Amino acid sequence: MPEPDTLIFDVDGTLADTERDGHRPAFNAAFRDAGLDWEWTPEIYGELLSVTGGKERIRFFLEHFHPGMPEVEDVDAFIAGLHRAKTKHYTRFLAEGRIPLRTGVRRLIGEARAAGWRLAIATTTTPANVTALLEHSLAPGSESWFEVIGAGDVVPAKKPAPDIFTHVMQSMGVEPGECIAFEDSAHGLRSARDAGIGCVLVTVNGYTRGQDFAGACLVLDHLGEADRPCEVLDPGCLGDERPRLVDLDLLRRLKAACGE
Repeated sequence: MPEPDTLIFDVDGTLADTERDGHRPAFNAAFRDAGLDWEWTPEIYGELLSVTGGKERIRFFLEHFHPGMPEVEDVDAFIAGLHRAKTKHYTRFLAEGRIPLRTGVRRLIGEARAAGWRLAIATTTTPANVTALLEHSLAPGSESWFEVIGAGDVVPAKKPAPDIFTHVMQSMGVEPGECIAFEDSAHGLRSARDAGIGCVLVTVNGYTRGQDFAGACLVLDHLGEADRPCEVLDPGCLGDERPRLVDLDLLRRLKAACGE
């Protein structure tokens, strides 16, 4: 079994808990800017999260929550415009420091870099969102720490399809057995697993807790710090072990225990 030396991170919900207090209010601000009376409540947004991709989410909302398309000449252009406006609001929220990284993320990334492990991102969010989160929440210039950033529409089929992980691995020239993925949802887990990658699930919000995480190597509420241990929600491959945090040694043992 190859030792994992490549960490592939999802972004929304994984690096930071962005959905409820980041993307959702940014969508609502874009709707107001456009003179629309739409309001995505936390409950509505929870249902919309079953759809991956922001533009796809707007279209789903129009079809299922708001019957009757707006009177516009080009619906696709209309949706794309709303999404661009939403991205501007979201990146502003990040610049204002509203969306911190989740517990343990900075530590684990630092440990991986120090050990020479390779880093990548596989997400359905737009590249601009990724850059803003890394720049303002991780560190200035930290985008360069990630060898490949697979984001947005770089592949046509979004999660739960495995395409984004396959794209990232092909770009890096690595095999699934060399990788560990970090995700926060059942869609993300399925995407990673169908690409052949072992997956650690981090989840603390009401949108994903309770989803079916069968097949995950480990499910916990965050990655942990020495003074703030994580809660193991499902030990997965670890059996009776309940780690206090996720570090490189644990990832090596997870890979050996989970296998392929």
